[in-house]
Amino acid sequence: MTQNTAQYDVCAVGNAIVDVLSPCDAAFLTAQDLAPNSMQLVDAERSAALYDAMAPGVEASGGSAGNTVAGVGSFGGRAAYIGKVADDVLGEVFSHDIRAAGVHFDTPVLNGGADNGFGTGRCLINVLSDGARTMATFLGAANQLYADDIDEALIGASQIVYLEGYLFDPAPARAAFERAAAAAHKAGRKVAITLSDTFVVARWRAELLSFIEQSADIVLANEAELAALFETEDFDAAAAKLAAIVEIAAVTRGEHGSVVIAGDERVTVAAYPVAKVIDTTGAGDQYAAGFLLGVARGLTLEEAGKLGSLAASEVIAHWGPRPMVKLADLAGEAGLRL
Repeated sequence: MTQNTAQYDVCAVGNAIVDVLSPCDAAFLTAQDLAPNSMQLVDAERSAALYDAMAPGVEASGGSAGNTVAGVGSFGGRAAYIGKVADDVLGEVFSHDIRAAGVHFDTPVLNGGADNGFGTGRCLINVLSDGARTMATFLGAANQLYADDIDEALIGASQIVYLEGYLFDPAPARAAFERAAAAAHKAGRKVAITLSDTFVVARWRAELLSFIEQSADIVLANEAELAALFETEDFDAAAAKLAAIVEIAAVTRGEHGSVVIAGDERVTVAAYPVAKVIDTTGAGDQYAAGFLLGVARGLTLEEAGKLGSLAASEVIAHWGPRPMVKLADLAGEAGLRL
């Protein structure tokens, strides 16, 4: 096993978001003009109107990369996070929750953000009875993450720097994203990126491919995102193309598990069984938590993939995007090393 002497296993850069999750039916999505299983950006007015129309729900700190480092912390890993919240109630909720998960978080807050239309970001998630989720995201303060918010010393102290594909939407955040990648490579660290969403890939396909080729060492994606990136439904062909331009490619396939490729090595990892899927929000984020921690600690691709699958199975069995039990305990029960 490769020794990891970094202060942190994983440092993530992402949109700091508080999720609001509510049950819904297909008719509600149609009435609200929401494309099922999608993520769309909305402004403050649309966010408020949709919130008023939603069924009673629960609030949970989220944000894709934030969920991932919370998962790393649940495994007992050393995690850090860079993301922007406002000096408001939701900002306090997010900051408390991520620190309570054992994650280092000290990005300066956006003062006066709520008064200027940039309150802490929130994602309104409507969940169908089969667990499928449809998201409408108001970025708010998360949209105000700038390159100057990137702590290069923190980046350099992290074995893997994990970048959230959603940051390709706002231009200032993309600049922060690129600075983080440059700082990581300057320090000899690995850069991982998640493609985040098929709509992100559709909007920024050329830019994402360019960034991946130039700056990414590890790419995480689901099957649909991979197909969108290379504009083909041929999974093997798309996976081969991705593997040709990065050190490690990890692609999740829902109930069919995941495929991990590094050079000539290809590993298929089965999904852990779940009695009932309640909410798929955070499944990919938690897979990333286990997988990246495994890679950071020098485990085999199969071992890393199994940690990812275990974490994903835990989070889809309940509401919310973060673990409700210690993933380290589950790993021990499953006989997986960390």
